[in-house]
Amino acid sequence: MTANTSSELHKTVLKAVMHTPVVDMHTHLFAPAFGDMLLRGIDELLTYHYLIAEVMRVAPITADAFYAMSKRAQADLIWRELFIERSPVSEACRGVLTVLTRLGLDTASRNLDEFRGFFDALDARDHVDLAFRTANLKAAVMTNDPFDDVERGVWLRGFDPDDRFLPALRIDPLLNDWPRTCEKLSGWGYKVETTLNQPTLAAIRKFLAEWLDRTKALYMAVSLPPNFAFPEESPRAEIIEDCVLPVALEYGVPFAMMMGVKRGVNPALRLASDGVGLADVDSVVRLCGSFPKNKFMVTMLARENQHELAVVTRKFANLLLFGCWWFLNNPSLIDEITRTRIELLGLSFVPQHSDARVLDHVIYKWDHSRRIIADVLADKYADLLEADWAIDEHEIQRDAQRLLETNFRDFLAR
Repeated sequence: MTANTSSELHKTVLKAVMHTPVVDMHTHLFAPAFGDMLLRGIDELLTYHYLIAEVMRVAPITADAFYAMSKRAQADLIWRELFIERSPVSEACRGVLTVLTRLGLDTASRNLDEFRGFFDALDARDHVDLAFRTANLKAAVMTNDPFDDVERGVWLRGFDPDDRFLPALRIDPLLNDWPRTCEKLSGWGYKVETTLNQPTLAAIRKFLAEWLDRTKALYMAVSLPPNFAFPEESPRAEIIEDCVLPVALEYGVPFAMMMGVKRGVNPALRLASDGVGLADVDSVVRLCGSFPKNKFMVTMLARENQHELAVVTRKFANLLLFGCWWFLNNPSLIDEITRTRIELLGLSFVPQHSDARVLDHVIYKWDHSRRIIADVLADKYADLLEADWAIDEHEIQRDAQRLLETNFRDFLAR
C-alpha cells in the first residue's frame, strides 16, 4: 500500500507508531523480584513527585505535614485538590486519567475507592503483564543503583530475572559524591582513599567491572548538574576519564549522561524539590572527540540546550541523543524537540523514554508520546509526498521501529 493523501498517510503512520512495540531505554522501574521497589497502583500514581510539587502550590498544608501523612492520605489530598476542586489539566494529572481510561476504568465516576479496588486486585506479575500489554512495551531498562543498600542486597542474593526488565548501572554517588562513596567502598573491602591515587583508581575500576559482570548492565549512567564540565579539576572528571570510560570501553557499553538537573531547589519538597539549568554542550563535544572509541548517550533537561545538542549530535557517530527527559516530557515541548531533531538528524536518534517511576506511567507516557511522534512523522512524510517521493507502508513501519527500538539496540551492539 502506498499512502497518497494526507489523511490516509496520517492514519497509516499513527497505526504503525502505536502498534510498534517499544524498548523503553530509561526508566526507574524494577522487576517484580525487587519487591516493593516496583511502585505501582493508583496511590503511587497520585503521589508521584510531579503531582506533589503541583499540589503544594495550592493545598493548605506544609510540606512537613504532607510528608507526615500516610501514602493513602496524601493520595486523597492530591485527588481532592487537583482532580475534584480543580480541573486536572496539567500533563501529570492528564496522565493519571489516561492510565485509568486505557485500563477500562470509568473516570467520569471520579470514584477513587473504585480505582483502588481495581489495582489492589492485581498482584505484581499480573500488573506488569497488564501494563506492558496496554503500553505495547517490549522491554524497560531499569535504573540499578549498586549504592542503594536495599537494591544491592537483591543483586547479591540473586533472583530469577524477568527478560522484560533490562539492567543499567547508575553511578551518581560515585561521580557526584566521592568522599561519602569512598567510605562506602572502603567498608565493602575495596582499597580506596579519598585521594585518587593509582591503587584507588584501580579499585574503582574493579568495582565497576564487578557490577557490570553481576548485572549485565546495558550501559552506565549518571545525572549531572548544570555546572558539570569536562575537563574540570574534580574527582568526578578524574573518575570519568580514568575509570568509567576505560571500563565502558572494555565492556563495550555506552556511558549515558543526563545533564542539567539542579538538586534540591526547594529541599522541603524532598524528591519533588529538583529544578533545571543549562548544561554545557561543549563538554559533550570534548568527551566524544577525545574518546572516539567510547560510546556516549546524552539527554539534557533544559529546552534551551536542545538545538545546540542536536547540532553537536550530527558531528559524532559515537553519540546517541535520546528522549525528552523529565520536565521536557510535556506535549508542546516533545512536539517541538522531536521536529527539530528529525529535521537535523533524520531518524538517527531515540525520540523518547518514559523515565517512569511508577509501573503504570508507561501507559500514559507512551500513549501521549507515540501520538506526537506520529504527528511529526506524518508531517515529514507529507513533505516527501509533495516532492513526489511515494511512501510505502512497509517503510513507515521500518522507520517507526528504528525510532522505538532499533536505534537503541543497534547503538548498544555497535
